[in-house]
Amino acid sequence: MSKSFPEGYKPVLDIRQTEKAIKNVKDTFQRELSGELKLSRVTSPLFVPKGSGINDDLNGIERPVRFEIGNMNNKEMEIVQSLAKWKRMVLADYGYQANHGLYTDMNAIRPDDDIDEIHSIYVDQWDWELVMKESDRNIDFLKKVVKKVYEAMKRTQFLVRETFPSDYDLLPEEIKFIYTEDAQKQYPELAPEEREKKLAKQYGAIFMIGIGSPLADGVKHGGRAPDYDDWSTPTTEGHKGLNGDIVVWDEVRQNSLELSSMGIRVNKEALERQLKSENCEDRADLYWHKRLLNGEFPQTIGGGIGQSRLCMFLLNKAHIAEVQASTWDQKTLDEAKELNIPLM
Repeated sequence: MSKSFPEGYKPVLDIRQTEKAIKNVKDTFQRELSGELKLSRVTSPLFVPKGSGINDDLNGIERPVRFEIGNMNNKEMEIVQSLAKWKRMVLADYGYQANHGLYTDMNAIRPDDDIDEIHSIYVDQWDWELVMKESDRNIDFLKKVVKKVYEAMKRTQFLVRETFPSDYDLLPEEIKFIYTEDAQKQYPELAPEEREKKLAKQYGAIFMIGIGSPLADGVKHGGRAPDYDDWSTPTTEGHKGLNGDIVVWDEVRQNSLELSSMGIRVNKEALERQLKSENCEDRADLYWHKRLLNGEFPQTIGGGIGQSRLCMFLLNKAHIAEVQASTWDQKTLDEAKELNIPLM
């Protein structure tokens, strides 16, 4: 087994077929997602002002790419890391009503991200956000929306298979909902990523609920910023969190693959609680956070869906470099050349 590519792996599609298939996947999925959730496409920024609180802090340790605008008195800007908070602000400013929302193509640079077969410093995803009723702020509504996103993925798989056949039957009929607390109890000896791998292989597609809040062993099942997803609100007995990840089993790599992160967003109470929990209450003075605390934003649910990852999964690719133009270490480049695997 090589480091970057499974033993005996050969791409099903050549480079030109892959380019056509990528367009097919992207055109199809965004149409299906838009119809399923009543989302309108909007234009999004590549950069936002530094210090506004609009940029996504991810796990709180990643450094955003920064630059100065010479013709604006060297005003400092940041390349977006995601649009989690920007979308909610736009829904308020554009006047969206309940059960309607938006989606956009998000392109980002995350220089501190891993670089391997499923990670890149270049991030491309569909960022989406939906206005919801306050009364729907519960686990049942979260599951309802997850099922709709999953249905869009399944329909995309079917339509793509019509043009680009595959030997793999990738997505199961239903997605399995699993609380992170229950996964930890079931497999206390495993790290969170190993639990995901085991469960994804068992069920084919899972939604891990409650990412960001410490579990019984004190370890979080993945990191979440404190100011967009609600990962602290109690739901059912012994469970917390109104967010999670869609994770599937990747037959090509024989491993789990996260396709989407999403959740019901914080309200005033959850934001204050989570900022305190993460020792960053000073963020309450930032522009975006003050607007939320003042009640200017609607209650929303939203997330991001990896474009390259979905293409990689549906087109049976072993490495994200086969569907995305980014930068890769020399060892990966040499290995791909030796195996005659074309990279973007």
